[in-house]
Amino acid sequence: MIDWTPQPIAFAIGPLAVHWYGIMYAIGLAVAFVVIEREARRRGLDTGLLPNGMILVAIAALIGGRLYHVIDQWQLYKDDLLRIVLPPYSGLGVYGGIIAGVAVAYGYARWKRQPFLAWADAVAPGLFVMQAIARWGNFFNQELYGAPTNLPWGIVIQCQNRTQGYECPPGSDPLATLGQHFHPMFLYESLSGLIGAIVLIWIARRFADWLRTGDLLLVFFIWYGAVRFAVESLKADNWRLFGVPTAQIVAGITVTGALLLLAWRHRPGAAANDRRPADPPVPPTPAEPAPAPAEPAAPALDDPG
Repeated sequence: MIDWTPQPIAFAIGPLAVHWYGIMYAIGLAVAFVVIEREARRRGLDTGLLPNGMILVAIAALIGGRLYHVIDQWQLYKDDLLRIVLPPYSGLGVYGGIIAGVAVAYGYARWKRQPFLAWADAVAPGLFVMQAIARWGNFFNQELYGAPTNLPWGIVIQCQNRTQGYECPPGSDPLATLGQHFHPMFLYESLSGLIGAIVLIWIARRFADWLRTGDLLLVFFIWYGAVRFAVESLKADNWRLFGVPTAQIVAGITVTGALLLLAWRHRPGAAANDRRPADPPVPPTPAEPAPAPAEPAAPALDDPG
């Protein structure tokens, strides 16, 4: 088992503390940019639009992810609302980030007159890469963990970082771990993101003739939703609706909708029905009439006399 308790702060520059969470988020964005740029170039897209687009989408994803996290963990913020907006920042809800990011990406693509679905296919592997790297920020913050476990990869969580349902006994040392180990949910999602990115890139090359534009984004939603539905059952402090974790409800709706849409897009005859009509044949240009033969010149007459 893993008994190491990481520190959230990587280093300090004067009064400014640099957190591992932000570092991992920045590294994730950088690597995702490389992957997305490569996939976009393969599709003949204008990669010059990518830097500004990623900045806008990243900001939207941060806001949406933060909002989702605050709602999910409302018990941590209800008595101190300034914690929502004041540093140090930690905690992002992936579904909130995805919803906000996709909405802004769609608007940006429409504004720049770009094919949104083609860009979505290029971005999908990058989303997995971002998840695979950025989730390690949760490890340094000692968050995104599940129920107690005796598995070899269980991690310790200090009392000061315990969430509702896993609290230490009153009077415990905030830095104590009490020898308990928990499921590393961040690790499960990180590995899922790494494998998912590899699989999407492989599918894009292996089944290029079968895929329709936008299919990779649907596969991303199916993959991520299925994994999230499974790991969410390990948490005790879920945001719930009617007693069911909200993330599982969202994941179930997402997976079902993406599967139905994928099946509909590949229904028998769909390829023929959805194909752009062929251009009508261009009639041949009528040949110009041949010039009339010149009349023979009249014979010359000899002068009289």
